[in-house]
Amino acid sequence: MRTIVIGDIHGGLKALVQLLNKLEVKDDDNLIFMGDYVDGWSESAQVVQLLMDLSKKINCVFIRGNHDVWCEEWLKTGEVNQTWYVHGGKETMASYNGFTKEEKEEQIAFFENLKFYYLDNQNRLFLHAGFTSMHGVEKEVHKPTLYFDRTLWEMALAIDNNLKIDSYFYPNRLKHYHEIYIGHTPTTNFKCDIPMNAVNIWNVDTGAAFKGRISGMDIETKTFLQSDPVYILYPNEKGRNKD
Repeated sequence: MRTIVIGDIHGGLKALVQLLNKLEVKDDDNLIFMGDYVDGWSESAQVVQLLMDLSKKINCVFIRGNHDVWCEEWLKTGEVNQTWYVHGGKETMASYNGFTKEEKEEQIAFFENLKFYYLDNQNRLFLHAGFTSMHGVEKEVHKPTLYFDRTLWEMALAIDNNLKIDSYFYPNRLKHYHEIYIGHTPTTNFKCDIPMNAVNIWNVDTGAAFKGRISGMDIETKTFLQSDPVYILYPNEKGRNKD
């Protein structure tokens, strides 16, 4: 039995299918999806449908990403957040063409049930972005922080590797959990196209919305597999790339 954490997807259905095939997912595997299922490539609604179907056969945990929140709000109200629209929302809206009211309601239920975070029985934390409370994720006052924050990852990258956990200067945020898994901030921002590790944090968003790939990593062995660069699979689209 494996537990595999899967990074941001951003509407890249072809890449997701490719990755799942490479992983050779078994019935007793556990899959933890880190959020941002939509916005970017042209098959966001289809990605959500595949995930819903997959969860009927495989044990899946679905984390809430900021793009998923925007999509849920649009599906519920019809109101278009302009920030969302220019960061993949336009393509996501188009992907729902042909979906019935009932099918959209099923997807709304999927979004409503997304977790802000997941903590397993070995004290490993999974969340989309980060948290700011020095008392841990459970004490985060402003819930959207859990799917918007980038300071946790920035802090981890800046920490001196020689700093000991019992040091007065060691961040209290990091002391609460054995490991922390995040997405949200593409590793490609740091010229890295594979999952990155800093202190006890693993970032598995490998830039699928842009020129990167979707990654799936076994959290026990830290071995990982990846899709092809997603933009290659959608040659007539830009995704969220500016050029």
